[in-house]
Amino acid sequence: MIEVEHLTKYYGEIRGVEDLSFKIGKGEIVGFLGPNGSGKTTTMRILVCYMPATRGQVKIAGFDVEKDSMAVRKKIGYLPEHPPLYNDMTVRSYLGFVGRLRGLGKRETGQGLERVVEVCALSEVVDRLIGQLSKGFRQRVGLAQALIHNPEVLVLDEPTIGLDPKQNADIRSLIKGLAGEHTIILSTHILPEVTLTCQRVIIIHQGRMVADSRLEDLTREQDLEQAFLKLIGFEQEEKRT
Repeated sequence: MIEVEHLTKYYGEIRGVEDLSFKIGKGEIVGFLGPNGSGKTTTMRILVCYMPATRGQVKIAGFDVEKDSMAVRKKIGYLPEHPPLYNDMTVRSYLGFVGRLRGLGKRETGQGLERVVEVCALSEVVDRLIGQLSKGFRQRVGLAQALIHNPEVLVLDEPTIGLDPKQNADIRSLIKGLAGEHTIILSTHILPEVTLTCQRVIIIHQGRMVADSRLEDLTREQDLEQAFLKLIGFEQEEKRT
């Protein structure tokens, strides 16, 4: 469903990502894990046709993101780190607006709106102004706009950033429930988000992929934490006596 081959992006002489290659199968939910500044957002933006790569190839559902960008955009739903919300619109009017932008007809937009309001548990706020919502509900609205056209692929960039523990758990549960029906790539720098949500983890550091493993091969969260720290060049401090 997602095929990335030798993906490279430079900003002038500054490396964003270099020589990334991975595949994500239909229905998988994969964590794209790395420290801040490691190239996660750059990769997400290339996947969703927001910016071109310097070199390499990316295909979504068989379509090349550079040659067939319009076809790719129909296949994906994108939740950026800061959701593109309009504070002076109600949730209902905003989602209807997004549906129309996605090329959905009136009937399809209505059906899509009903579906995402139920899936994202927005019924109690659907007629409230977005600017009056809590951070957790705003994040749900951001996820709903990514789902309105029922895309095959979801690209989620730091979907739980800034949320409190309960909101984190709610969003994680919501995302996990979408696996199978949607192929999901989720970028984050938070280890528990990967272990509690994803089936597989790709670890990136300084623009390069340093690991790709299924979580079932890691028996404890501590194993992932130790592997992550080692792979990005940090050694655990020796205990001081």
